[in-house]
Amino acid sequence: MRWTVLASPLGDLTLARSEAGIAGLWFADHRGGPGASRTGPAERDDTAFDDVAGQLAEYFAGERRSFYLPLAPRGEAFARSVWAALREIPYGETSTYGAVARRLGGVGHAQAVGVANGRNPISIVVPCHRVVGHDGALVGYAGGLWRKRFLLALEEPAADDAGRLF
Repeated sequence: MRWTVLASPLGDLTLARSEAGIAGLWFADHRGGPGASRTGPAERDDTAFDDVAGQLAEYFAGERRSFYLPLAPRGEAFARSVWAALREIPYGETSTYGAVARRLGGVGHAQAVGVANGRNPISIVVPCHRVVGHDGALVGYAGGLWRKRFLLALEEPAADDAGRLF
């Protein structure tokens, strides 16, 4: 496992990569992120993340709407299915915990989706920030609600795109 730290508009991001792909992307004060008490990445390698750094820079500049990176998050099967469903929420849109649960066939499992969403180890790239409460309220975000607000505002459709058909 290799890791690095990248500067971003949201503060430093710690990235981890295994041979299989990106295993983690955490904010500096990420709830549930890598810490001294966790078994974390073993070797710092600031040259192994150019692809991620480039795509994140384009995203923060408003020039990228999708990430094309090999991903290798660790987690139980249900959590991995939730993280896969999160990647299907389009840029600039939101979904609810209940809608994600229904998509996975688990009507009534919104709380379990919320738990898995909160444990997403690859923030931003796996867009857990796009999941909101049933009433549209911004609830829960391991990186802090201010970051969730920032990311959702970044993804709002540009005013000059309004009414344009694609």
